[in-house]
Order: sequence, then structure tokens, then C-alpha cells
Amino acid sequence: MQPVCNRVTVALSDTVGLHPGRKAAMVEITAEDDGLPCLEVGAWAEEKYRLVALYDGLFSTGMKNKWETRVYIDLYAGPGFAHVRGTSRILLGSPLLALQIPDQFDKYIFCESGADRVAALQQRVNRLFPGADAHYVSGDCNEKVEEICANIPSSSREHGVLSFCFVDPYDISIRFSTVKRLSSYYMDFLFLLALQMDANRNLEHYLNPDNSKIDEFLDLPDWRERWRIAEGQGTRFPRYLAEEYSGQMEKLGYLPVAWHKMKQVRSEKNLPLYRLALFSRHPLAHQFWDEVLRYSSDQRSLFEG
Repeated sequence: MQPVCNRVTVALSDTVGLHPGRKAAMVEITAEDDGLPCLEVGAWAEEKYRLVALYDGLFSTGMKNKWETRVYIDLYAGPGFAHVRGTSRILLGSPLLALQIPDQFDKYIFCESGADRVAALQQRVNRLFPGADAHYVSGDCNEKVEEICANIPSSSREHGVLSFCFVDPYDISIRFSTVKRLSSYYMDFLFLLALQMDANRNLEHYLNPDNSKIDEFLDLPDWRERWRIAEGQGTRFPRYLAEEYSGQMEKLGYLPVAWHKMKQVRSEKNLPLYRLALFSRHPLAHQFWDEVLRYSSDQRSLFEG
């Protein structure tokens, strides 16, 4: 049974241009008890959403005078609200966080595989952000990538279009072919790489030659042989996957991302779950990400109502 969202007030920050000791302006959004589905998440999701919200604001405002059109793409959008397991807390999901920033993106594309979640998200967006230019894609992003691309505005020499794509799967189900297709546009990515919560836990399963999940995740048919070499050199599997992923993104023209630049997020029991990795072709995006990582702890209080 899906949890129902209670009526909550969520305090959100204007995250742009944060400096130590400076208080950000607050925007208050009240979520009514609408009876619609929520995601069920662990407490660790609060850190993820906080980091994403900070980056959304920095990116969108930082790029608004450099590009004529800014597009936000969420490949695993969810229903818009998330319930923290074992508590009464309700969080805004990544789509609504991207909508509440001071300088909104010009267009939003939300993809979600669950039809009930798409319907819930659309109702919430229409209620809370009725003026937003939002398009909804129902289905697996790997299967719907052409529909996603069809909704990205055309770019020209006179009219530049920059997209930011948030990729937040439960596991390593995002295919590299999907990423490669999207990267044919001017596009930055923030990935949740489920290196511990999926890949490391299921290594023996994925090593089976009949299992193609990591083959598709990395687009490296010989990854097993490469892993054996890395393992022999003392590299642990999560780091091996992360470094291979960075190498594949480099082939698409993205700047390399070191292991220590991929933000680790841990569970309530302090166990590593995944890493958040930003990929861009321009160093300015990485400056924004460095600022998010530098100030994210200081901004924790801004998200406490």
C-alpha cells in the first residue's frame, strides 16, 4: 500500500550564491493531504535531496544569462513527494525541488516508469507550479529516450539550449546507450551511481556471463576481464565501476571525475550506499558542484521547518 502524504510545511532555501554566515531567503510551500502516492525513502534521502536542490539553484541561476533556454530533465522522477520511513516527515522529491528554485528552468521533462506516479506528479506540479512548462514521459527512460529527446528544444547558433539531467535510479539500470544519446545535446548530468546498494551487493550475480546489466551500464563488453585486472591491483569493485564510468563519459567529451569528487552517501547505519557524480564538459559546472559540497553541511538548517 502506498503511503499517503500528510499535510506538511516544507521550508526551502534560495540556494544561489551562498556564502558563510549569509542567510538565504526562504520560500515556503505547503503540501495538502492529497491522498496521492509518495515514495518510501530512508533518512539518507534527505542528504541527497539537499545536495540536488543546492545544485539546481546554482546551475540554473549561473546559466540564465549564458543560454537562451535551460532545460531540466529527470529520468526517474517519482511522484513528487517522498515519505521518510519510520517518521512523519515528507520531503519534496527532485522534480519539485527543481521547480521551487528562484530562477526556474525554462522547460522541465519528467520521465517515470510508474503510471500512478506520473499522474501524482502531474497533479502536484499543476497545483503547486501551475505556470511551469512541464512535459511528462511515462515509461522506462531507456525505452523512452527518443521521446525525451523529441521534447528538448532545438538549439542554434542564435539560440543556445543547455540541459541538466538528474539520473536517480534505484540500481544500475540506466543504460550507457541512453546517456550517450542524451549527450548528443548540450547536457550536464548528475548521476546517482548505485555502486554499493546494487553493484557491490550483487557482484557474483553480475559476473555471470549471461547477465548483461553491467555490460549495458558501462557499454563495455569486456568489463569482466578489466575487473579481474583491477581486482588483482587491489581496487575494490565500487571504485572500479566508478572509474570505468568516468572513462566512458570522457569518451563522450566530458571532463574526468575523480573517485574522491563523487559524493558518498551513507545509510542510517553509516553503510555506503551510492555516490553522486557530476559530469559536464565545462569546468564551471564543477565549480558549482564544489561549492555545493563545501556548503551543503552549513545549509542543513535551511531545510528544517
